[in-house]
Amino acid sequence: MRLDDCFARPTTGVPGRFITLMDRKSDDFNRTYQYTGTYTETLNMSSYNYLGFAQSEGPCADAVEACVKQYGISFCSPRGAAGTSDLALEVEREVAEFVGKPASMVFSMGYVTNSSSFPALVSKGCLIISDELNHASIRVGARLSGAVIQSFKHNDMADLERVVREAISQGQPRTHRPWKKILVVVEGLYSMEGTMCDLPGILALKNKYKFYLFVDEAHSVGALGPRGRGVCDYFGIDPSEVDILMGTLTKSFGANGGYIAAEKHIIDKLKSSNAATQYGETPAPCVLMQILASLKLITGELCPGQGEERLQRIAFNSRYLRLGLKRLGLIVYGHDDSPIIPVMLYHPAKLPAFSHEMLRRKISVVVVGYPATPLISSRARFCVSAAHNKEDLDRLLAACDEVGDILQIKFSTGVAGGLEHLPEGVDPKNEKEWRKENRIPLQAPRWNLEDVVQHGVQDSKIPLR
Repeated sequence: MRLDDCFARPTTGVPGRFITLMDRKSDDFNRTYQYTGTYTETLNMSSYNYLGFAQSEGPCADAVEACVKQYGISFCSPRGAAGTSDLALEVEREVAEFVGKPASMVFSMGYVTNSSSFPALVSKGCLIISDELNHASIRVGARLSGAVIQSFKHNDMADLERVVREAISQGQPRTHRPWKKILVVVEGLYSMEGTMCDLPGILALKNKYKFYLFVDEAHSVGALGPRGRGVCDYFGIDPSEVDILMGTLTKSFGANGGYIAAEKHIIDKLKSSNAATQYGETPAPCVLMQILASLKLITGELCPGQGEERLQRIAFNSRYLRLGLKRLGLIVYGHDDSPIIPVMLYHPAKLPAFSHEMLRRKISVVVVGYPATPLISSRARFCVSAAHNKEDLDRLLAACDEVGDILQIKFSTGVAGGLEHLPEGVDPKNEKEWRKENRIPLQAPRWNLEDVVQHGVQDSKIPLR
């Protein structure tokens, strides 16, 4: 119960660059709360608002307002009945074109997109090979499908190949018949780790062993790649090499719901046999319009240049903040360009302490512990947005510098990055050999905040160290 006030903090208003918390207190160790009637405006590092489309004004909000006047609030029907509107069909065309697939279908909830789609894609006699850190919605959908489920170590291509080879050679349990389908399921960007899937490595195995590939781009679509198309765009890979692309419309588009994009015959199969199509409510008109407007902003059809600016800003913000945290001595997980930045706290008792200290500095953060992570891998998770500016990130770095000293969480030894600049003439690629030849050990990064801020902008443009 002592942790409870760190979670589900009530908010009011738009979850944009800032978020307003409703103040509350407890006299019984967080069993119950009383609202004080006051509010606290905090820097929002907790919301999935990657491209800053969570706005109450601007082109998207104007389009949504006009949509409500034309379509009302709800279609009052599932897609399988009378809920397939011209707006839904247009969104599906735009989503398919955006991610580079022939067809797509949209759902009213991201969680339901996964949990209802797997039973329509695979069944008894099929095998799902899932990354061990895949989202709960994938796990639930896989269990509902009736297929056999095996997992492989996170982003470990050698272990994935081992599992695939064994599955092909041994076949189904007891009978040893060949599997009807083998479906490998990964996420484009993992929400608790900040890591991207090794898509080139997975596709190399796919071409070798001929399995099907499902990529969940809930956190990567819109946030990664020079055009915001997700991990395929980031790695420069043709989307046709991935059989099924899934994504949510919450994180980067300021709406809600999810989508599946694939070949037309797969989408037709999903539309005819997916439970969410028959029984679930169709996305609301205002939500569909928000998706449509944000897609057009990203592609430049609406307000040319604004979408490109947002993509550049989130890329810079992600690298700048990550590099700064590493140089302060904090252990940071994830890839350099990931907008999800987990800072390791390790000890569960430091979760409430970190959350409270940041709140005292009027910064709203998410802290994550067991069962979402292993018991001794508790962490704070910062979600970077294109709505943030450099001053916001410097404010967060200053707070982390102070709180890191108070809670003694500056554990970095330098292995994970944040190192001092190399002497002139030393290539970063040869740094390991240079240190070995000159017997220069790694020094734990403990930069001064002023130096972090001074050098961060320039250093974030080159490969992070």
